[in-house]
Amino acid sequence: MLLGIYLALRELWRGKGKFLLFSLVIGLITLLILFVSALGEGLANSNKEYIEKLNAELLVFRENSDLNIQASSVDKADLRAVKRVEGVADAGLIGLSRVSIVPAVPGGNAKAVDVALVGVEHGRPGEPPVLRGSSLLRKRADEAIIDSNVARQSGLDVGDEFTVRSVQAATEEFYTLKVVGVTDSRRITFNPSIFVPLLTWEKVKPQATSGADEAELVSNVIAVKLHDPATWQQTMQNIKSSVDKVDVADLVTAYEATPGFQAQQSTLSTQRNFLLLIGVLVIGGFFQIQTLQKVPQIGMLKAIGASNLAVAVAALVQIVAVTVIGALIGGMASLGLSLVLPPTVPIVFEPVVVFSTIVYLLIIGPLGGLVSIRYALRVEPLTALGLAS
Repeated sequence: MLLGIYLALRELWRGKGKFLLFSLVIGLITLLILFVSALGEGLANSNKEYIEKLNAELLVFRENSDLNIQASSVDKADLRAVKRVEGVADAGLIGLSRVSIVPAVPGGNAKAVDVALVGVEHGRPGEPPVLRGSSLLRKRADEAIIDSNVARQSGLDVGDEFTVRSVQAATEEFYTLKVVGVTDSRRITFNPSIFVPLLTWEKVKPQATSGADEAELVSNVIAVKLHDPATWQQTMQNIKSSVDKVDVADLVTAYEATPGFQAQQSTLSTQRNFLLLIGVLVIGGFFQIQTLQKVPQIGMLKAIGASNLAVAVAALVQIVAVTVIGALIGGMASLGLSLVLPPTVPIVFEPVVVFSTIVYLLIIGPLGGLVSIRYALRVEPLTALGLAS
């Protein structure tokens, strides 16, 4: 075994240029896999972040809405009925629409940003926690909590006023809101979010007519907080049986039902798996060529008494060393990429994903080289040296 390690290290040093070049190829494959994984995580977060972080366990939709938030509509009567269900601790209406923060105007600080306008009830499930400033205290106030993405992209902070543009009755309407608080990242449907009182949301949101009537207040979904989160399945059934024409889902099911979410993630997952397969084939092909070029040397080693174990160890040490160096190069390149990409690019390098990907590559490296090891073990000394009759 020591002979095999010595031979492997000796050859790696003598052919360091060739092996380093191949490590760079493995590093590039590692970078591509990590990039696709980070892109998948980033796009998923852009779709689900607000829902995933809700201070609730269940979401109530209108029946036959296919768990699509914007296709769902619920009202105060539904909210009252949900609150009466056994196991429900609290519930709050949530409305979702899209508006735009208009470019800076004289005396204003905001830059143009397309945002998700989320209507919430103060103190109810759905309202985000505030990192700076205060929460929404008045039902009809022209005030907003912005998430950290809006703060970064628009330059707004607590105390600033900004104007949003909304299309109502086929005309553009403009509303001035004041930032009272800043929360963490709460993106939904690829947009950063601003949170306003539900009555303000009803007034500002894009709609067929201008203005709103409180008696006709209609939201999209109801966020439900439970006394015991462990009983979510039973409570879900209780809500379905007690409240007419509604559908209920846990948070994971809700964001996975977002249009395009599953197709997007399955596409990226397929790309990642193909890259892993390409990694196996590339590593296997490289070392297979290496073995074919070294058949006379392997034959000579066996002729002077080297065992199959020494030959196998030498090949395995080379494969592991080249793969480890390549994976480290790819990992460091990914770290550098994460530092230089702008925050608007939906790329999230999760430490767990990076670690697991590198481990996968360290496993598939030797697997890809098994063919070359097997071929090396089958080399006959006399045949390799051209002495066979």
